Amino acid sequence: MSKFYNSQRTRNLYAPQSGDLFKISRSKIDLFLNCPKCFYLDRRLGINQPPSFPFSLNAAVDLLLKKEFDTYRAQRKTHPLMKKAGIKAIPYDHPQINVWRDSLRGGITYEYPGTNFLITGGVDDVWINEKEELIIVDYKATAKTEEVSIDADWQIGYKRQMEIYQWLFCKNSFKVCDTGYFLYCNGLTNREAFDQRLDFDVTIIPYKGKRTWIDRVIQDIYVCLSSNDIPKQGPDCVYCQYRETVGNR
Repeated sequence: MSKFYNSQRTRNLYAPQSGDLFKISRSKIDLFLNCPKCFYLDRRLGINQPPSFPFSLNAAVDLLLKKEFDTYRAQRKTHPLMKKAGIKAIPYDHPQINVWRDSLRGGITYEYPGTNFLITGGVDDVWINEKEELIIVDYKATAKTEEVSIDADWQIGYKRQMEIYQWLFCKNSFKVCDTGYFLYCNGLTNREAFDQRLDFDVTIIPYKGKRTWIDRVIQDIYVCLSSNDIPKQGPDCVYCQYRETVGNR
């Protein structure tokens, strides 16, 4: 088990007295919103939540989509999926595009004033419209019989993700379109056989981001990490519920 999960790490921990830049990723902001206690245990005490299994098929779809859109990026042409959706834009050709898309080693970053936080996020794609506004695009992949949407309660994380990316590009002095897009690939299961092929329906879902909450949350995170007191758990945190149940045995 230790080969896959380090129950308590000693690196990448927030030290209130340190002036060194400390990375706060988009996913960690979402963790704080879901459960301040789990966030604090992770970022201050080095106790991570158990990791989820990697979604290898999703990663393959993501990689292939990036390759495909890069072809149109190099040609400065609109992708057929964008044309079909009536989106007047092209994939954005920028020297930093591969850095922005590398969430582990790069991403787009912003040093938040009044803190030592470096806010980071790795986007899937960026398009640019006729008004020279950047359009943030996020790829999603699934396989279900019903029509895809972003309306389920648990998909609030998707919307926050989009909003944080839009906010990061705004903070880097880019002109950003309020409407971003989720490019949703839905694997089809109605074929008679697999035949070493998986087909997808692709839907592009627009979403108008709301970014006014982000500054307040980052300030709350700073107060949280600067304290020596462990905050309360999130009301719906299954990890905390599990720990509490085990502790009562």
